Amino acid sequence: MNLKNRFNYYKRLIETYIISPKSHISFWHEKPSINEDMDFENPASGYYMTFFDKSMYSGPFDNNGIPLLDYKGKIGIQYNPTGISQYALGMNNRYLKENNDKYREIFLNQCDWLVNNLERNEKGIYVWIYHFDWNYSKTSKPWYSALAQGCGISSLIRAYIITKDVRYLETAMKAFISFTKTIKEGGVTYIDDEGNIWFEEEINEFYSHILNGFIWAIWGIYDLYLITKNNDVKMLYDKAVMTLEKNIHKYDVGYWSLYGLYPLRFKMISSPFYHSLHIVQLRIMYKLTKKEIFNYYANKWENYKRSIYNRSRALLEKIIFKLLYF
Repeated sequence: MNLKNRFNYYKRLIETYIISPKSHISFWHEKPSINEDMDFENPASGYYMTFFDKSMYSGPFDNNGIPLLDYKGKIGIQYNPTGISQYALGMNNRYLKENNDKYREIFLNQCDWLVNNLERNEKGIYVWIYHFDWNYSKTSKPWYSALAQGCGISSLIRAYIITKDVRYLETAMKAFISFTKTIKEGGVTYIDDEGNIWFEEEINEFYSHILNGFIWAIWGIYDLYLITKNNDVKMLYDKAVMTLEKNIHKYDVGYWSLYGLYPLRFKMISSPFYHSLHIVQLRIMYKLTKKEIFNYYANKWENYKRSIYNRSRALLEKIIFKLLYF
């Protein structure tokens, strides 16, 4: 990152974390919670996480009620496909829990945005595109993400269940194709030298294997399988679960979890929020797969959180990482 970009990055950090509490951070950093009301084999019963705090987002919104995120600085106010999908999923959970048609209407409004904004990328693959530069990971617009693809599919599957409108299912199937294509082919999948299948949240010059984005993408594929019972979808889901099972130990540094497996000298420690999110996601993975390894690491990382020393060390290393690389 050159001097000018680094200055703009630190300026945006100050505006985001210190000057203005109402930024994109206020949307993402909710309290991660499992949706205990959900039957995990039936997407009609809700979504795996509550996303309750996200459903309480106070804006800004566009004229059609679609949430916008304020990234401050040069990025400014933007549509974020993942944010829109997770806001939708939170509203769907509230509709199912409270039986209030207002939440149903808001949920379907977001899903209509997803239908209308699925675009072909330069390789002809259907993706939800981010139309802003993301200097944090040196990603230039237009870009797309397995995270957005997975959460978008999860939203559309639930819209289809509620309405039986085939537009939602057809759009979900189009979005799924991105998982069957490698990054070089215009998709979101990377296959490593051992044959492991990774769904990449960030697509740039290196493969970061971001944990939270990978897991959310896996859930989208699982949701599609539950509705379609398509064997190819199930096969891809099983391969991704196997990748996570074989590699989850790499995210454990003995006192905390890693945000991703960046090929950098200094490891990228998770923030306290993302460490808590990982724990919730792994508990859900255990519920979905019954694989004890996910429960094991969820418990282990929960124990890490209880140590003041571990929390302090992780926070310090997170700050050092940001100063060195972003």
